Amino acid sequence: MRAVVAATAGGPGVLEVREEADPVPSAMQLLVDVAAVGVNYRDVYEREGNYGRLPPLIVGVEGAGTVAALGEGAADFSIGDRVAWVNAPGSYAERVVVDASAAVSIPDGVSFELGAAALLQGMTAHYLASSTFPVQPGDTVVVHAAAGGVGLLLTQVVKIRGGRVIATTSTDEKAALARAAGADVVIGYDGFAERVRELTGGEGAAAVYDGVGKATMLAGLEALKPRGMMVLYGAASGQPDPLDLSRLGGRGSLYVTRPVLGAYTATRAELLERAGDVFAWIESGELDVRIGARYPLAEARRAHEDLEARRTIGKLLLIP
Repeated sequence: MRAVVAATAGGPGVLEVREEADPVPSAMQLLVDVAAVGVNYRDVYEREGNYGRLPPLIVGVEGAGTVAALGEGAADFSIGDRVAWVNAPGSYAERVVVDASAAVSIPDGVSFELGAAALLQGMTAHYLASSTFPVQPGDTVVVHAAAGGVGLLLTQVVKIRGGRVIATTSTDEKAALARAAGADVVIGYDGFAERVRELTGGEGAAAVYDGVGKATMLAGLEALKPRGMMVLYGAASGQPDPLDLSRLGGRGSLYVTRPVLGAYTATRAELLERAGDVFAWIESGELDVRIGARYPLAEARRAHEDLEARRTIGKLLLIP
């Protein structure tokens, strides 16, 4: 099979398409023919050697496809089933082994591409807005990078839950997309904390959802109301500078958390509940998943370059 390998840690140039042996499923695993692969910022961290496994490795963890073979004991699935996943190492490939406990059935009304595009970022938006800081009707929250893959979905989930979204974007085109996703107000990054306070009558936001990191996190504390929550779920601009915890008290007993999807899908039941909600929202039309670009598997390097340069809008997919 063909697969995208990071032979060493480094920039997008380390990604190579190679012929690799087909994986073989062990007990309680599925062998899947991959139809679409989700490209995520965590793949960049993995390629750089800063996340989980170290190179050399086949990159990626998210995708969708058709079950081709079953390992012993994988009784909940059958050959030919349509499945998606967010935690199968080596997903940038034509075939991948997926733990049966990590696979989710794709409903008939959801395509392979939507399954691969929606699951990781959709469940991220789900846990951020329903569990990490559970948005209540009337809550005003800030969504940074609101035209990105998570940002567009998170904006919609906040609106489903009755919240008000102040979105940040970097261009007029991205601002239009954030508005189309339901953002109540869209602002730029310069002086965003002051603008948020103005837009909330001086009170501040109940939460800031920040996937940008270094460029925005510390300033974002100034945008929060007393007892507000800074939810740092990513670091596209780099890891934030160290935080003097006394600032949290001085700003009114603020909270800071660094959540990850694995902790919010720690059980099979929780995984299925979150995935089920995401797929149900897609089928009902409540959640619009924007696929920003599709690349052949051989162009994974270009996909990473575009993602890191912030040239992309919505979700990126590789198509084997």
